[in-house]
Amino acid sequence: MIMTPEPSGSLPDRTLYERRESQVRSYARSMPRQFGRAEGVWMHDDQGGRYLDFLSGCSTLNYGHNHPILKQALLDYIAADGIAHGLDLHTDAKRDFLDTFETLILKPRGLDHRVMFTGPTGTNAVEAAIKLARKVTGREMVIAFTNGFHGMTLGALACTGNATKRGGAGVPLSHVAHEPYDGYYGPEVDTADLLEQRLADPSSGLDAPAAILVETVQGEGGLNAASPAWLRRIAKIAKAHGALLIVDDIQAGCGRTGGFFSFEDMGFVPDIVTLAKSLSGMGLPFALTLLRPEVDQWSPGEHNGTFRGNNHAFVTATAALRHFWSTDEFRRDVDRRGALLASRLASIAADHGFETRGRGMMRGINVGSGELAATVTAACFDAGLIIETSGAHDEVIKVLAPLVIDDAVLGAGLDILEAEIRRAMAADYAVAAE
Repeated sequence: MIMTPEPSGSLPDRTLYERRESQVRSYARSMPRQFGRAEGVWMHDDQGGRYLDFLSGCSTLNYGHNHPILKQALLDYIAADGIAHGLDLHTDAKRDFLDTFETLILKPRGLDHRVMFTGPTGTNAVEAAIKLARKVTGREMVIAFTNGFHGMTLGALACTGNATKRGGAGVPLSHVAHEPYDGYYGPEVDTADLLEQRLADPSSGLDAPAAILVETVQGEGGLNAASPAWLRRIAKIAKAHGALLIVDDIQAGCGRTGGFFSFEDMGFVPDIVTLAKSLSGMGLPFALTLLRPEVDQWSPGEHNGTFRGNNHAFVTATAALRHFWSTDEFRRDVDRRGALLASRLASIAADHGFETRGRGMMRGINVGSGELAATVTAACFDAGLIIETSGAHDEVIKVLAPLVIDDAVLGAGLDILEAEIRRAMAADYAVAAE
């Protein structure tokens, strides 16, 4: 069992945050601690508390906090006065990243995509992808899917399904059609067939799309995992109708679902792929958009940004690729650990009539209501486990443990989750029985 020390004395004064920080803050509300240190799978607060991290920065820390090899590479680079900021100038750090990414990631997978360095957040990678698709095809409409999440800037937000997130835009979010994702109407309805019918029917009201934008596993939408067969159909539909296929791999990529890309071995190749989150390997902001060469029709500077090409992130990303992706050993270990996670979650879910969701090390339990999920995750936090929810009603408890987590520590964290689900269900039963 993971023990979290009781805070010594009173909790720190957080009136500064309440007085000065915007109301938009969210994670700090459900995890009201001041964190000061982290290593591996652990985070420490300033009162002596230790927490097992099953959030991993929403899959930004796939290799854990402050991995020593990545940290040392960055320290060495800074000590040598390496370039910190260089717009899109050629630098040693960029060259090393591109060479390593080409050698270890693209070529072994038979991919010839160009690498576009966008602004350092995932939403900018998506903005670049949909902007380029519209430029290349001369069309405006983008097809996205129910429960999809692609970012918070206006173009990416238009492709996002969540009503609360969309409500913050303040302007109409147009030129996007949200079609049903795989399984949206249940297993009996093939939603790829529905999309094909809509696009083939000149009276459906669905304009010819510039792109079809899809997540293979919907991270924020409830860990819905599309089948390879459905994704292959979507890829064929995109090609048949002259649309570019964009795979948003920002949360599901970089090993989270096993392979470096979540679509590996599925029998199709996207025209455009977006990456961010764990790309830097260490939590440094870094995003990119991969483009098939014939799609790379930008004019110089047509899409740019002051912080495209984070050289410090190049350094840690290169170190991560070389350490984790130079052989198949890491992928095999992630696949093995993902199977352990799937088995354990299935057992917990079966005890209460719940269902599991997800793929690889991107899995969770649908507990049926956001209220129950919030109760469980709050109790987990009090017990020393950082874990969050996802889904249309926040009803899915989502496990995003670091991919490098030790099996025994993973099991201990799942023990906490199991115990708190059992406790919450017992409390609900007791209330119902009164």
